[in-house]
Amino acid sequence: MTAPFILSVSNRKGGSAKSTTVVNLAAEWAAGGRRVLVIDLDTQGHAGLGLGIEATKSMPGVHDVFRDRGADIAPVIVATAWPNLWCAPADPLYDGADARFDAVSLRRQLRRPEMAAYDVILLDTPPSLDLILTNAMAAADGVLIPFLAHALSAEGVKQLSRLFYKMVTTVNPDLKMMGLLPVMASPRIGHHRAVIADIGRQFGADRILRPIRTDIQLAAAFAARKPIRHFAPRCRGALDYFLLADELASSWCWPGKAGAAALHVARERRLGGQLPLKSASDL
Repeated sequence: MTAPFILSVSNRKGGSAKSTTVVNLAAEWAAGGRRVLVIDLDTQGHAGLGLGIEATKSMPGVHDVFRDRGADIAPVIVATAWPNLWCAPADPLYDGADARFDAVSLRRQLRRPEMAAYDVILLDTPPSLDLILTNAMAAADGVLIPFLAHALSAEGVKQLSRLFYKMVTTVNPDLKMMGLLPVMASPRIGHHRAVIADIGRQFGADRILRPIRTDIQLAAAFAARKPIRHFAPRCRGALDYFLLADELASSWCWPGKAGAAALHVARERRLGGQLPLKSASDL
């Protein structure tokens, strides 16, 4: 069995749809037959909630790994309601006061032989610059940066990029930049178009991924504790995350994409001809 691909979904700015992106990418890949593990490193626990798992005081959380260097992540992992999809929920009470870990504690855990049971591991990270975010970047094979089409977003991307390059030049030289993902983007708002174009100029237009358009159904799905494909599969948010999952799989040759083009065409027809955005320039 081969080692899983580990993707850290990160941004130094809060409220940038990290959890939404983690939950919906995980659901797309799991529906395609890949074994997917979501690790919720943000003590808010939103990724777990989006998968129908609400952490309790008596429930073990992934942050136990950071309390005890000898702790094993395996007992923390729970199955979700959907096939091929598991979650290691956050500990909402973790405050770091009893931390006993270094910058590569998580990497040691995720490189254990038993982790080969998964094809993809998605890390939902906290926005704060702390050792947990550093651990995520040290453990990951790739980093995806979602950002709001808002004037302050460039600063969050810039701060995360600085950490990315620090990790590449120190503990994780194989770390790859998967791309910059505009979220909650509306083609009718000039400010959104301008922000995405500006970030493209700063960090490279080729790094800007297909935008996730504004869709209230994404918020409704979280309220229902379900990924969007299982809540409102015909909405544009579901289509956008389906296409994003396919784009990432195609670009990096994981996890397989057999039949994705045919699925795309069929789904687009079911949506009544509503075409997805192909790039930031289509906004």
